[in-house]
Amino acid sequence: MSVQEIQDKVEKALEEIRPFLISDGGNIKLLSVEDNIVKVQLEGACSGCSVNQMTLKNGVEATIKRHAPEIEEVINVA
Repeated sequence: MSVQEIQDKVEKALEEIRPFLISDGGNIKLLSVEDNIVKVQLEGACSGCSVNQMTLKNGVEATIKRHAPEIEEVINVA
């Protein structure tokens, strides 16, 4: 599978998550996909939220892995 295909799957997963983040005053941006590691940037209220790591792992990473099982980890780049 090409990097572009994986990025498309990740973007589709983020589109699924985005409305929940926006409703809490935040958002998420895909920065890159390299070696099955996804780098994202939490924005708005999400960037300073005390539970953002839990949201990242339990919400964002789980959803991305459902769409693209080859992804190993999702990292927030501040």
